Amino acid sequence: MGVTPRAGGGAPAEVVEAAPAPAPGGGPAGAAQPEAGARTSGAGGAPRFQGMSIDNPASPLSHRTIYFDFDSAEVKDADREILAAHASYLSANPQVRVILEGHTDERGSREYNIGLGERRAKAVARLLEFMGASPSQIETVSYGEEKPADPGHNEAAWAKNRRVEIVYVMPGQKRDEP
Repeated sequence: MGVTPRAGGGAPAEVVEAAPAPAPGGGPAGAAQPEAGARTSGAGGAPRFQGMSIDNPASPLSHRTIYFDFDSAEVKDADREILAAHASYLSANPQVRVILEGHTDERGSREYNIGLGERRAKAVARLLEFMGASPSQIETVSYGEEKPADPGHNEAAWAKNRRVEIVYVMPGQKRDEP
């Protein structure tokens, strides 16, 4: 569902550390289990990252910003493995939700940028769903150009601002409305 921010915006939900995802299947007693953080194959060959916290810097789950080219809502191939890890985590933790916050650089009208930010967030949502996350776990919001990561007025700053941020909302956690 797309949400456009009200005047004044709002604070995004605070990210908290989640318990590691349980290893699927369990297996027979004495069977070898992958070590914590081991990379295995999930459904359709998608990578699964078992036993990792979303805040472990060694985990692909700690990467929560997806960057975009100018005036584009196409997810880059290089980001697909990171999104597959997030989808796997969400699939293994159905009580966890994410908010996908779409952002743009300052070029373009406010209205156009709100739409572009929403297209970016929805592109990430579609990929997460395709890779196994439930649509009920995903919310999208567009801030357009209103919340720049870098306030500069040059290509380096604009590149940092063209993004979708993945914000985890853990069970029982309240979220400020945008």
